[in-house]
Formats: sequence, structure tokens, C-alpha cells
Amino acid sequence: MIVLEDGSSIGTVGGGALEYYAINKAKKLLVERKNSLETYLLDEGKIYKEGTILPMACGGKVTLYYEYNGPLETIYVFGAGHVSQALINVLKTMPFHITVIDNREEVINRFKGADILVHQSFVSYIEETGIKDNSFVIVSTPSHEYDYHVINKIIEKNIKPKYLGMLCSPEKLETYLDATYKEYGKDLDLSYFYAPIGLDLGGNSPEEIAISIASEILVISHGKKNHLHMRSVYSGKYHYW
Repeated sequence: MIVLEDGSSIGTVGGGALEYYAINKAKKLLVERKNSLETYLLDEGKIYKEGTILPMACGGKVTLYYEYNGPLETIYVFGAGHVSQALINVLKTMPFHITVIDNREEVINRFKGADILVHQSFVSYIEETGIKDNSFVIVSTPSHEYDYHVINKIIEKNIKPKYLGMLCSPEKLETYLDATYKEYGKDLDLSYFYAPIGLDLGGNSPEEIAISIASEILVISHGKKNHLHMRSVYSGKYHYW
């Protein structure tokens, strides 16, 4: 049986309570992007410590294996400029689902490689469509002001991305953090914030920066440690993570 993100299903595991539980378990695993092995006792009123008892009278046990089949991570890219295009050229070869948002129609129309292209103001996209928790967010809009608005909207809506990276200089980062701590207080959790974005690999071309950002995304996605992040080198007076 295949269960889709909207809760609809194709095929069956026999109907009844078993199928009801299977569909709801699959919907949860779609959000978590995980596999699972579950055993069900089809005998209401019995005691069964090794699995879940279902309200059925037919008896016996059923073991179901749930296998997640979809993109491993969701990535949002705010800004469709040269660095973003170079980044998507790298990321599209991997199992990521990528949405690119830009408020410039001519720029978004010539962008290539993303799963979803959105011509909309940055903040209104967050307000109307939203950003999934535990996703990856890259902020590289045409202006510092737009960058700040995107990040602050994520903070205000209490969205918890796995990764929020901003393309910026150390000077721009310090200006942003000065204003952000003044607005939200020094106890603000920015542990998921990576700015300047990327690993410290060297190079200033869009393609080199893209490799740096993609490498950092892979490091975070796979839970790897002991890599030198740009934020560790160029965060200035703030140790914000």
C-alpha cells in the first residue's frame, strides 16, 4: 500500500482498523522522513507488550514495514541570483526537494533546476505558504533589508528550521545581530543559524561559494562534526550558537 502526503492511499493492507492505523502511522513517518517496523495484535482485549493491540476480533498478528520514499530534506532558497543558481546546480543531483522564491519575475522565470519556483514577495510567502520545521533555509536575497525580513519572520513565527544560512559578510552579520538581539533579546536561540553561510573552503566565485554551502548542508543533514564553518571563523564579537 502506498500512502501519499495528503493522506490518500493506493492499494490496501486489508481494510478495517489495521488499515486505519497503518495510514496514520505512514502519514506521521512521511513528516519525519523515517522507516519503521511495527507489529499489531488483531485481538482486542488481549495484553501484548511487543506491539500495538488493534480493536479487531479476527486474531493473529501482522507485522508491517513502513518505508519512506521521497526527498530526504526540504530546502527553501530565498533569492534566485547567481549564487543560488550555482547552488541548485549542485543540489539538484541529490535527493532534496528545492523551492526557490524571488520577488523579481524576470529572475525567477529564467531560473533552472528547482522543483518549485515561486514569484512572490519573500515575507508573504512565509506568511501564506509557510516553511516546514526541520527544513533547510538559504537566504540570499537582492538586499540586506529583504534578508533581515525573511530571518525575522522565521523567528517571529517560531519556525524551527534545521538550518538557516545567510549569505553575508562579517560586517553585515554584526549589523544584523546587533539589531536582532536588541529586538528579541540576548536569550534568542540561534543555534540553527549559519552566517556567514558555508564551510571555510576558500574561493569567491558563485560556483565556489555554492560548493561551500552545499557542503555545509550535507554536513548538517548527515550529522557530521569537526568541520570548519564560516560562522566559527567570521562571527565577530558574537558567539551566537
